Amino acid sequence: MERRLFIKKSGVCGLALTMTPGISLLQDDKYSIEELMGKQDIELYGDDINLRKEAYDAYIEMRKAAQNEGIEFKIVSSYRSFDRQLAIYERKYVKYTEEEDMEPLTAIDKIIEYSTIPGTSRHHWGTDIDLIDGNPKVDGDVLVPEKFETGGPFEKFKLWMDENSEKYGYYLVYTNNAKRRGFKYEPWHYSYAPLSRPMLKSFRLKNILKQLEKEDFLGSEHLTTEYVKTYIEDNILDINPDLL
Repeated sequence: MERRLFIKKSGVCGLALTMTPGISLLQDDKYSIEELMGKQDIELYGDDINLRKEAYDAYIEMRKAAQNEGIEFKIVSSYRSFDRQLAIYERKYVKYTEEEDMEPLTAIDKIIEYSTIPGTSRHHWGTDIDLIDGNPKVDGDVLVPEKFETGGPFEKFKLWMDENSEKYGYYLVYTNNAKRRGFKYEPWHYSYAPLSRPMLKSFRLKNILKQLEKEDFLGSEHLTTEYVKTYIEDNILDINPDLL
């Protein structure tokens, strides 16, 4: 399958995200665009944890408190490099377009229900985790919202996190607010706010659209600047307001 440039040029070629509230082209040097897009090596802590130091320390304290209540944290996913996110995206793109015969844009819409366009994942930052309780025996995919609801294997975990996670700086990212757009509800995805808030602020100050124009992966010829602008507004910015 042929790769093409990421964004198909349109009548608004070169559109910058100054049209999106809160986004400008001003540069913030605290975090480089390579770091924010998962293209730069960062120092990570913990065997099978892989978080920045401050996020790791807070996670360890939260894990100890949960253990006292009979909950055993298990990280399903934490830091992901650009290449790792690219592999996830392209595997799904091939599955949907070739195995399930979806039209390209339909496939991309399906991908971004739960997975990001490479370079835009919060998992690139070393601040975010997909987390479950490792104690219950669970068949099949563990990252299913129903498994965190009443009667599900992770009900106790979710109730504990609702009451306690923010004490340790961890906030649910993609809430079940019916008015929220973008990624679907993820009761497993938590972010260490003291670090991820300033990182998101720095990311918003970059010309994200221009950075994505440089990328090259499957299905990109079907994306327009308008599509990516909407993706940024809905999927990157329409999250738990406590993380903005």
